[in-house]
Amino acid sequence: MSEQLLEDVLPAAQAGQAWALRAVYDQLAPRVHAYLRSRGSAEPEDLTSEVFLAVFPRLASITGGAAGLRTFTFSVAHARLVDDLRKRSRREPSTQYDAATDPRTTSSSEDDALARLQTERVRRLLDGLAPDQRDVLSLRILGDLTVDQVAETLGKSSGAVKQLQRRGLLALRRILEAAPGDPDGVTL
Repeated sequence: MSEQLLEDVLPAAQAGQAWALRAVYDQLAPRVHAYLRSRGSAEPEDLTSEVFLAVFPRLASITGGAAGLRTFTFSVAHARLVDDLRKRSRREPSTQYDAATDPRTTSSSEDDALARLQTERVRRLLDGLAPDQRDVLSLRILGDLTVDQVAETLGKSSGAVKQLQRRGLLALRRILEAAPGDPDGVTL
């Protein structure tokens, strides 16, 4: 669904029509999920659901059309992510699943494994950046937000967001150029 179609569906979603809510979810949820996953959420699916549980009741009060909805949605996603990361930092670390020691078996598809590998590569690249640069690039690329929407989401000026984006991209270039021997251009 394009931005224009989201704009067209928004009034019906604000009126609570189920088909329109589904259309809004289908348009924004994959990007929210990608943002949360890239930023290290342990349960990005759960957080994505929480985001939309918070967004949908407030749809009627959203102004600014599709751009306003997108900005508000990613503001909620960012706040939920920060809350989740804080909560996890106060808990004891959980034990990671180890398939080699687990007697149960499950089948997994090759595509899923490759997608996770690519996500992990992107996440490690982003982890090499300063937190502000990482936030800006994640919201700009994965969230598909404009500079002004990122600025509003993070509570920064547009100029600061542009500078953080520029510095982040330059830092990523240096990281990628420093890994000439890796066939993918990334040392992990």
